[in-house]
Amino acid sequence: MKRIEKTKENLLKFISTNKLFLCYLIICVAIGFFLRIKTTSTPIYFKAFAADTLMSLIFGSFGFLIKNNKARYKYYMIWIVFSSLLAIGNNIYYGFYESFISVNLIGTASMLGEVNDAFFDKIHLNHFIYLIFPLIFFLYYKYLNKNNYFNKLEEMELLNNKKIFRNLYIIIFILFACIMVTFTSVDGSRFIKLWNREYVVKKYGIYVYTVNDLVQSIQPKINTLFGYDEAASEFRDFYACKFEEKKHKNEYSGIFKGKNVLFIHAESIQNFLINLEINGDEVTPNINKLAREGIYFDRFYPQISVGTSSDTEFTLSTGLMPSSSGTVFVNYYDRKYYALPNYFNKMGYYTFSTHANNADYWNRKTMHKSFGYKDFFAEESYDVPSDINDPEYIGLGLSDSSFFRQFIPKLKEIKNNNKNYMGNIITLSNHAPFGDVDKYDDFNLSLDYTYVDDDGDEIDDTANYLNESSMGNYIKSSHYADRAFGELMEGLEEEGLLDNLVIIFYGDHEARLGKKEFDLLYNYDPVNDDIKSKDSEDYKDVYGYYYELLKNTPLIIWSSDKEFNIVNDSAMGMYDVLPTVANLFGFSEKYSLGHDIFDDYYDNIVVFPNGNVLTDKVYYSDLNDEYIAFTDLPIERDYIDELRNYSETILDISNGIITHDLIRREESKIGRCENEQKER
Repeated sequence: MKRIEKTKENLLKFISTNKLFLCYLIICVAIGFFLRIKTTSTPIYFKAFAADTLMSLIFGSFGFLIKNNKARYKYYMIWIVFSSLLAIGNNIYYGFYESFISVNLIGTASMLGEVNDAFFDKIHLNHFIYLIFPLIFFLYYKYLNKNNYFNKLEEMELLNNKKIFRNLYIIIFILFACIMVTFTSVDGSRFIKLWNREYVVKKYGIYVYTVNDLVQSIQPKINTLFGYDEAASEFRDFYACKFEEKKHKNEYSGIFKGKNVLFIHAESIQNFLINLEINGDEVTPNINKLAREGIYFDRFYPQISVGTSSDTEFTLSTGLMPSSSGTVFVNYYDRKYYALPNYFNKMGYYTFSTHANNADYWNRKTMHKSFGYKDFFAEESYDVPSDINDPEYIGLGLSDSSFFRQFIPKLKEIKNNNKNYMGNIITLSNHAPFGDVDKYDDFNLSLDYTYVDDDGDEIDDTANYLNESSMGNYIKSSHYADRAFGELMEGLEEEGLLDNLVIIFYGDHEARLGKKEFDLLYNYDPVNDDIKSKDSEDYKDVYGYYYELLKNTPLIIWSSDKEFNIVNDSAMGMYDVLPTVANLFGFSEKYSLGHDIFDDYYDNIVVFPNGNVLTDKVYYSDLNDEYIAFTDLPIERDYIDELRNYSETILDISNGIITHDLIRREESKIGRCENEQKER
């Protein structure tokens, strides 16, 4: 009993004599908690609170080695300001990427200058709520100082800072032990590999994540000391077996052999636009026509990370996943990759890419050359208006309409001088924040509807609910991009450039529209001027995992020689494009992690950079270890575990190739398959 009383007395004494430190501690933990709530909507996790407290104690403990109270206050204030700015940055960043900032992203900070409109469009006043915490600490310090708190402590000689410093580490050790007791092998894997950053923040807080990311970020500089041997062994074993996989012929094998091909990289075109009508008017009539005539994949998903468009270019070209740390185009451009242009070069094609933006943006000038493109026609190859108010300057630069018009003579010259060509056309106008509404086509967004009034009379009315909304602006922008694409097709036909041509059209990534924007599009009730109830018969769920599934983009394979009229509803990822194209054009590729989508021998599995998995049966969330099913048949736990293991293998192999340059360093060492691999 006396021991309890003594402990209570010591605790109260500690609280009364260390109010500034405790205020610092509470504030730092609160910052971490609010960030988790505002981003991952995380419930109260003991481990996250314990981890935030642990890190705050570690950094705060050194304040007890500072004798001067004013200097100690400044030391704590520095950490609180840092924590607040860290939270602000991550809160804003999460709005873009649903992930958290990495040290490796410093190399991509220069890209913000090109997309600052989209960046500022995502910033809201509530992101800066964290600035209230330094203010609270400042006011509390002033309050203590005004009440002569610090002078009283010195007079009473109650402070024994070195002893407190030592005792704090007993608490730190206890917290660390509590965390480690609940630390699983899954936690360890995600800590080391960091491909699911949201999981680490959700379970262990922003401070542990930041320190862990800092440690992981130096790995590429000293990769021979961090897992090279294991990654190399896994790489050799994986591809030894993959190279021995049977290549299954199908009805599409080699059907485009010897044909020219244009890849249309359609900026921010999402799949929900296809066949979308507003008041009977198609939003994307030209893309719709291409989809009707070609092979249209309506469950096609980009597999992007923080590199957005550049990640799409990388994955489409190589069949590999984006980097889990930084971006390949900026951080890992000097590795050896086998890419689409390399394969077409070997078949005697002239290969080129074109984009009316700065050639150095996303380091494209260097990366496209590394991929094997013989020429890259960038901004300097086009007449770009210098005045942003010019009608032919839309969004980030040259309008798609002018871009295509100036491109057609170049393509005509290319065709005249080469037997075959393969090109990648990267569009620009349909880029966030979709703000040049006065330059888009006059597309009517209003909704005509009829309702019955209180007197029983039918009343015709119009709702302008989409006007000036982000969704409305995006629809207008996409309608313009579609019109420009239609002009490209007309120009190609007029110049005789459609002959012997295959067009592969794909949306590069989602438009980053919020859930409420989709709610407005699908669930608006014009009669009540409100969103429909979830109990409504025609309500469409656009939240949770259903929102994530709305992020797919169209993929269309179209040929001038044949109308396919096919809709393929198999789950497909960007990494499946290379092996599918290889089958269509009759060449063999080596290192892609996807499969030919026409090969029924394999299950269709889309692995996302955060570890989530999509198949024709389920969408699995690695963060929450749960799934939604697309079938009434029972889903066995073994099936989910196999998907998790497959996802981890794919991400490990891809990151090993990127981080350790394994194709260059280990390709010659790949032997024969000794272990039987499970088929997809």
